[in-house]
Formats: sequence, C-alpha cells, structure tokens
Amino acid sequence: MITENGMHIGPALALPCDLFIPHFLYCTSCEQTRAASSVPVRFPEAAEEKMTTPKKVLTLDNINPRVRDIKVSFQGSLGIRASEIEREIHQGVGRPFGEMTACHIGDLHATGQKPCTFLRQVVALCTYPALLDSSSFPDDAKRRARAAMKELENGSVGSYNGGYIFRTMPQKISRFIERRDGGVPCTPQNITLSCGTAMAIGCVLSFLVNKEEPLRTGILISVPQCPVYAGAIVMAGAVKVEYSLDEECRWALNVHSVRESLYAAREHCNPKVLCITNPGNPTGQVLSRECIEDVIRLAAEENLLLFADEVYQDNVFAPGCTFHSFKKVLFEMGPQFSERVQLVSVYSISKGVIGECGLRSGYIEFVNIEPAVVRRVYLMASYTTAPVMGALALDIITDPPQPGEPSYDAFIEEKQDVLRNLAEKARLTEEILNQAPGIHCNPVQGAMYSFPRIQIPDKAIKLAEAQGLEPDLFFCHRLLEKTGIIVAPGSAFGQAKGTYHIRITLQPATEKLESMLQSLTQFHAEFMQEYS
Repeated sequence: MITENGMHIGPALALPCDLFIPHFLYCTSCEQTRAASSVPVRFPEAAEEKMTTPKKVLTLDNINPRVRDIKVSFQGSLGIRASEIEREIHQGVGRPFGEMTACHIGDLHATGQKPCTFLRQVVALCTYPALLDSSSFPDDAKRRARAAMKELENGSVGSYNGGYIFRTMPQKISRFIERRDGGVPCTPQNITLSCGTAMAIGCVLSFLVNKEEPLRTGILISVPQCPVYAGAIVMAGAVKVEYSLDEECRWALNVHSVRESLYAAREHCNPKVLCITNPGNPTGQVLSRECIEDVIRLAAEENLLLFADEVYQDNVFAPGCTFHSFKKVLFEMGPQFSERVQLVSVYSISKGVIGECGLRSGYIEFVNIEPAVVRRVYLMASYTTAPVMGALALDIITDPPQPGEPSYDAFIEEKQDVLRNLAEKARLTEEILNQAPGIHCNPVQGAMYSFPRIQIPDKAIKLAEAQGLEPDLFFCHRLLEKTGIIVAPGSAFGQAKGTYHIRITLQPATEKLESMLQSLTQFHAEFMQEYS
C-alpha cells in the first residue's frame, strides 16, 4: 500500500517519512532506501528537551496508593532470613540446629502431607491418557478419567475448556452442595469457579465498593483474621472494620462485639459486609449452630451481606464439634431469613484435608444475589479463571469415590488419617504449650493452626520498637536464629492491644511437631530470662 506521503509499506504499518524507517521500507518522497542502522530518529525540539529530564512512569511514589498501603506479608522478612540460613547450612556454616522447621504457612504438601492418591491418579490419567493402558491404576480412576476427558474440549487439559469450567463444573458443584446441606436446593447459575480463595475474596469485595456513594464501604472482619482480607479490603478501596473474637472463651464469636463495632463504624463509613471464617484461621475455632443463627439474625436486622469463608469445612476434628454451613442454617431458619439475607460463600481445594495449593481452584456460591450481578462476577472470573487441572481436582474432591468402588476404602482411610493426625497434634500442642509459663494456648477444634498467646518482657518490647519491629515479629526472628523454627507473628493477623501471639501450623509430622514445641517452650523461657 502507498500512504498519503508516498511511503510504500505493508498493509498494517504506516510511518511518517521523518522517523526511523527499517531497511525493507521504501520512501518515494525521499527516493531512497534507508538502512535501520543509518538513519537516526528525529524528534521536535520540545521533545528533545523533555528527554533530558525524564520523569519515570512507575515509581514507589506514583504507584496506586492502594497497592502502597498493603502491608508486607509476615513471610517477607522471616522468609528471606530463613532462606539465607538454609543456604548457610548447606554451605557448611555451623548452626546449633541441623535443619529448618517450617511451621508458619498453611501449605500442606510443603510441610509433609502426602497427596490424595485417587485425585492424583485421575489427574495424571487426564494429563497423559496413554497411562490408561497401564495396570498400575485402578478401574474406577480410569473410569473417572475417561468421563472427565469426554467433557474436555478434544479431551485435552491443554484447552481453555470454558464449557467445562463455566457450565459443567457449576452443575457438579451444585449437586455437591445439595448433598452437603441435606437437600437444600442449589442453583448452578449461582456458582462460579475461582482461581483460589484470594481471588474469590478480592473479586467479591471489589464488587461491593461504589465510589459514588457518600461514605466508603465498610467490611467487618474478625480480629484475629487471615491476612488475605486486609490486602483485599485495601485493594477494593473499602474500610476495614474489626470486631474481636473472645480469646478467653476459646476464640468464640460474640455477636454483641460485632454489633458494637458495626455501630461505631457507621459514624465514618457504610458497613455492608460481615466476613466470617469457619473453621477459624488462625484461631482454629468451629462455630456452633447457635452462633451461626445469631449471626444470620444480625445480618437480617442490620441489612448486611454475609461472606462465609468455609475453606476449612472438611477440617473439623475436635470431639463434639460439627461443621454447619451458613447456607444450610439460613434455609433451615425459614423464609423470613432465607429469602432476605444475602450470602456469599467460598471453598478452596488449597485447604481442607487435600491441600492442593498449587492447583489453584475453588468456587463461590451466591445466595439471594441478583442474576445480573452474578453474571458480572462470571465476567470478572473469566479473566483469572481456575486452571483446568485445578477444576479437575475440584471435580474429584466434590465427587469422591463411593462405597463399593475399588478406591473408596483407601480414599476414606487417607482422609481419616489426616483428621486423626490433626486431632492428635492439636491435643499435643495445647498440652505442651500450656505447661510453659508465659504461654497460653486455646483448644484447636478445626482448620490446622494454633494461635497461642506469648508473654514478651518490656525490655524486649522496647528493643523491638527501636528496631522498627512488632514485638512478636522480633520474637519470631530471635526464635529463628536460635532454633531454626519458623512461626508466624500474631501481629500479621491482628490481636488485642497489649497481647502477643504466634501462629503455628499443625502440619509437620507428629514427632517433629512435638520436638519443635519442646524447643519453642525452652527458647521462650530463655527469652524471658534474657530480657527480664
């Protein structure tokens, strides 16, 4: 094609004659072929002046202030230092401990848990169908893999598989929820897959913020809380409204405390959402049915949307404790609540007894939310949709082997073994820590963490402040240097003023966890003596 200034170029490219022209472009107005290396770019005088004092487009000063306001994860400084120490150990640097003990993250497989056999078998078969001819896989795993591949585009996990993720999977998940909730109806159109819990939380909270309203949106969240919420609230441009869990009553949720925080917050923001985590992270409590009913009544009275984080619903192991989904309780309370209260609940394969953190998949269910809004969430979810491998894992978890199938007994045994181990390690953690002066640990009923309170002397508090550290983070760093144990500081989760905590994951093997707890209590005693 020929441009207005007479330049011969390809159909998708048009350049003014006085700019750099690659060697393969011929300019008839200049009547010459210019080599890329021979003709410099010519700019107007004003442009050249601007280039002498360039202003960088992206700096810490001009980034989105919401991003700047997000606090660095507790894994930041501790994780960096832990990596340095581990490298030093491999290089032969002497340490009073032989290896690192990671008890700070909720990554089950990273801390020693074995993958679910049936899940990995089906995923492996779908990934490499040639294995279907192998005698190493049970027949029911092969049947599940063949059925799954029929639902995938061209039978491949390498396709986008929008139909499987956005149509087939919501139907399967709705049947799972109906079974879980004893027949309470679930509509597939109210289900969307998510790329993990963090994405689900961020997506939903961003939908609740309207900048055109006179007051900023308030999000009610517990103290302590999962750090993901704090970041999501900042990114959404909302206001964090904290309500306290009752540590003296096994981290119970007190509706009166929620109401007090709600009323106080209405003076400066518009609280719209009440976030509940059940079982709790980092506190490990399981909500009673009576507590859930009280929360639902509060939401109805105060016109709050309930956001139920139920990712640990499979992890309930304390005697007398049972998981009750918010949706089931809501519908069993009758139409005056089930037709009125808006509810959003989330689930993830990263947690529970499976712990497939790397596969990044989960779901969001909407109750009493307008279909037009749910469709908008679908649109947003399509940008960061769950990976196909994660969707396959979610498919298997929500529809596991059934009685009479070859893999059923092994699947149930693996699941029960995880829960038995968690129960034993929860008991062991409470027993050992509560024997130590200056440490108090509540019973752990579910999830996979303990959140003990630790005493820190005034001298250590002042030293931490002088170093710009929270006192419990200072303690965690000292613990790391002396013992190689990594735990998370309570300040990353929120805690009552004047109290200090650490979060300990229960995932390490029982013997390793017991040894770690003994070392921790011994270190705390020495720490108290050193800084008293």
